[in-house]
Amino acid sequence: MDKLLALKPDEDNSTPLYLQLSQKLATAINAGVWHANEALPSERAFCDALGVSRVTARKAMDLLFEQGLIMRRQGSGTYITPKLEQPLSRLSSFSEELSLRGFHPSSQWISRDVGFARQEEVLKLGLSPNTQVARLQRLRKADGVVMAIETTTLPARYLPHPERVGDSLYQWLDSAGTPIVRALQHIRAVNATEEQAALAGIAPGTAMLHITRVGYLQNNLAIELTHTYCRNDYYDFVAELRR
Repeated sequence: MDKLLALKPDEDNSTPLYLQLSQKLATAINAGVWHANEALPSERAFCDALGVSRVTARKAMDLLFEQGLIMRRQGSGTYITPKLEQPLSRLSSFSEELSLRGFHPSSQWISRDVGFARQEEVLKLGLSPNTQVARLQRLRKADGVVMAIETTTLPARYLPHPERVGDSLYQWLDSAGTPIVRALQHIRAVNATEEQAALAGIAPGTAMLHITRVGYLQNNLAIELTHTYCRNDYYDFVAELRR
């Protein structure tokens, strides 16, 4: 109740009440006062606790929904949107980033197998055409919510048994003595295919972020090629720029 009362708008402030309410709640969400997937009170509860009208509460929620900070589940209510902010200046695994932000990371495996390298894999990893590679395809989740679809390829000599990888590939590579120490990433916007939409639980054609990453060992040998399709409503990239 205290964190709800902290959202009370100031009627003497010239800023519209709905905007004050949305700004206060946005600040509280970004500060971690309200957690990912936490249910918000009903509009009526906001009205009763804060002394605002139903119109004010609805306009504030609509604004937060447009910003992607909250999500609505039909028949269930309104919840805080899980959001992963990944800094572009630090190389870390999906699992590490989620854990640092208090999420529970998990993977839903689609496939884990070994086969011959394809043309893109040959080119980007500097392989011979008949090289055996391990491929991992999975859904990356935060607190049970699908955040991304990921496919990773490595030469099979570094990952002969892909079925042994747990939630964190980088952790497995670290333990095997072959840590990825740097990577090059390219990010672009794409529209979800029907298959991607079905896997991510979004509508076909929805905008996604497509990240292509090539990871390198200490000796500058490229051993990782990863394609990640991220839900843009749950995933942000953050870069701090200095002059």
